[in-house]
Amino acid sequence: MDSRTTVERAQRLKQLHADHKPLVLPTVWDVWSARTAAAAGFPALTVGSHPLADSRGAEDQEGQTFEEMLAAVRPIIAAVDVPVSVDLEAGYGQKPADLIAGLTEVGGVGLNLEDTVHSEGGRMRTTQEHASYIAGLRAAADDAGIPVWINGRTDLFLHAEDTSAVLDEAIERLRALEQAGADSVYPVRIQDNDELLAAMIGSVAIPVNTTAHPVKHNLERFRRLGVGRITYGPLLQLAMADAMKDMLGPWAP
Repeated sequence: MDSRTTVERAQRLKQLHADHKPLVLPTVWDVWSARTAAAAGFPALTVGSHPLADSRGAEDQEGQTFEEMLAAVRPIIAAVDVPVSVDLEAGYGQKPADLIAGLTEVGGVGLNLEDTVHSEGGRMRTTQEHASYIAGLRAAADDAGIPVWINGRTDLFLHAEDTSAVLDEAIERLRALEQAGADSVYPVRIQDNDELLAAMIGSVAIPVNTTAHPVKHNLERFRRLGVGRITYGPLLQLAMADAMKDMLGPWAP
């Protein structure tokens, strides 16, 4: 994809976040799912690491190399005329500048970056470490002249036995990511907790991303809470798997 198109798509993705509250980004995993979501009227998409890995017979949590992931994502981005963001997990051990270069070379204009470092035994980055990585991504995107949308994810609630015990740390982390240049923040595994979502939304001035199930969750609820951005993670693919089993069941021997 030529650089001018990439810049235009990045600018469009930024404007979409301003125009839609929340902006719903269906999480896709191949050319077919991307084209289907775009044909349904969605103005932007995101590629999820988990469904992408499942579609390729690989493991989530960086079971593919950065190069393998880019090779898989390239045809997805090329197949649609809408901006596409890509889940880059914990960064595949890449320097921020190399991550931005690889992403934008295949036409990606947004990214998701989490703080669980899979290549190092699943440890979590500290608040400052994660913020520094996000700041590196922001600087690299600025240097490239492409306003890549950076979604800074934290897995604090995912790993916590008691979510209330990490609430203050989560707020501190989201604020640090905002200061580091993240365009949105993504505290995962709290999509069913109104109180936690409200606390996260109230702690920052940028959009807060939540995971949603396309059937079990309600868009109006998220809008009422003030969620700024919605992605499906692996839940759209899982919902489609359930529907497929229901359809095929009567035909099974």
